[in-house]
This record gives sequence, structure tokens and C-alpha cells, in this order.
Amino acid sequence: MWQQTTGRKKTLEPRKSLDASAIAIMVVVCIIWGLQQIGLKYAAHDAAPVLQIGIRSAISAVLVWILSLKRGEPIVYTSRTAAVGYLAGLFFAVEFLLVGEALRHTTASHVVVFLYTAPIFAALGLHIRLPAERLSIWQWVGIVIAALGTAYAFLAPEAASASGNSTSEMLFGDLLALAGGAVWGSTTVLIRSTSLSGLPAIHTLFYQLAVTGIALILYAIMSGQGGITLTLSLTVNLFAQSVIVSFFSYLTWFWLLTRYKASELGVFSFMTPLYGVVFGVLLLGDLITHEFMVGALAVMVGIVIVSAYPSLRQRFDRQTAA
Repeated sequence: MWQQTTGRKKTLEPRKSLDASAIAIMVVVCIIWGLQQIGLKYAAHDAAPVLQIGIRSAISAVLVWILSLKRGEPIVYTSRTAAVGYLAGLFFAVEFLLVGEALRHTTASHVVVFLYTAPIFAALGLHIRLPAERLSIWQWVGIVIAALGTAYAFLAPEAASASGNSTSEMLFGDLLALAGGAVWGSTTVLIRSTSLSGLPAIHTLFYQLAVTGIALILYAIMSGQGGITLTLSLTVNLFAQSVIVSFFSYLTWFWLLTRYKASELGVFSFMTPLYGVVFGVLLLGDLITHEFMVGALAVMVGIVIVSAYPSLRQRFDRQTAA
């Protein structure tokens, strides 16, 4: 770990492969994340998505700050590590700026899918930066299968035509969401390969939420998206987004990153697009196409390969040694 008080570099503790507890937690987190884009899109007529994200981030930053005081872990605002934290916050703000703008041009389902290409970018970056995070050939195969399945589920002609949106507008929104996924993956690499890796999760989360809250609220106002109609649906959505999504689920995510391999956690998050579309069907009346069914199967196969390979490999090595 990185020692916060003296700044001396210590040996990084190796991250574990996913176990049953981590998988169960990730299922809950992915369900929450699968709902967030739908909530933002649903309440977009009352407040612009980018403004909603800014408000929820600011509220969550206050909650995280209060939690840090109750735990006796006050946030450090001026240090080299804090500077890296602000940089991570800037990455976080750019990611959600891209998400908020993408939701104006394409469907929530498409945004979820392209945003969750982040594990691919994270795996590539971590493979280069950290030897302990290097993936085996079979895990790379799992990533490719999951990525291709996700793309096929939403990019096949039948699935695209069923949306009813302008092709050029959807393409622009899809590209924004894909860029958001790349920035998210870069944020994961930054956290895992710098002194932020040794910080308590609430510190890293505070830096990201505080910067995002300030930046996106200012952006919404300056870009003419600062209007808000305080309806019951918007109020409920902002509460859920602030407390459950930005506070609970993100804090859980960063806690997992300090204990388990980020590459495996990232690929396991490929479940989120599936949940997002399922909730879209149940809550928004979206149609499930043949492409989605085929893509969903590929995604699940990829997740199983990446998640199960380390434990299967260890078991095989033990049996060989015996």
C-alpha cells in the first residue's frame, strides 16, 4: 500500500480473484447501475441529464464527507495524493458529462451498452501498467466474446431500426457514450496505478463526486441546461441517484477495487447492460430483439470465462502438483 502519512512507497498488496461474496455484491451493484441511465432519461423532461448528474454528485459528496468524519478519516485536501484525486475527479466529471450529453441524442439502452465498454479499456491499461493485473489468453478471449456480444445485441440492423431514432443522431450519442467508457476505463487505471490505490475508498469517491458535482452544475448552467421543474418523479429520482447510486454503489465499487482484481471486476460489470435493457422492457416498454438474446448469451459466456478462469487454473495447478 501507499502510506498516507509519510508518503513512502510500500509494497502493493496483491488483489484477489473474485469469490462468492464479491460476485454477490457485484450482482447488486450492477442492478443499481442498470437502473441509473433509465432514471436519468425518464426524468430528462424535468431536468437535463447532465444537471441531474451534477446535483446527485454534489449531494453524494456531502454524504461521503460526513461519513469520513464519522469514521475518523477526514479528507485531505492539500497533498500530492489529493492532487491525483482531483485529477481522478476530473476524469469522472468528463465521463459523466459525456454520458449526460449522450442521453440527449440516443437511447438509455445504447448509453448503458457503450459506457460499459470501460472494462476493455481498463484491462488494456492495467495489462500494461501492472504485471499483477495481466490477463491470461483465455480471459482475453472472454473479454472479446463479451464485447462482441454486447455490440451485436444493440448494433445489428434490426435492433437499431426498432429504436425509431435518427440514425445519425443515435450514432453521435453512441460515440459520446463510447468515449465515456474510455474515460471510465482510464479512471480505473489511474486509481489502481497511483497512490489513490492505498487511500480509503471514501477519500477517492469524495474527490470524484466533489469535482463532478461542481463541474457539471456549472456546465449545465453555462450551456443553457440549468432549468429544473421539481416534480415528484424528479425528486424521487434525484434521491435514488444521490443516495443509492452515487453514494452506496460507488462506495461499494471502490471498496471492491481495493481488494479484488480490477480487470475481473470490470468484466463482471458487463451484466449491467443486460439489467439496463431488462428494466427498460419492464419500466419503459422496450422490445427485446433476437439480437439482444444472442448478444446476452455471449456476454454471459464471456463473464463466466473471465470470472471462473483464475479459480479453475488454481485448482488445476494444485491437482497437477499433487
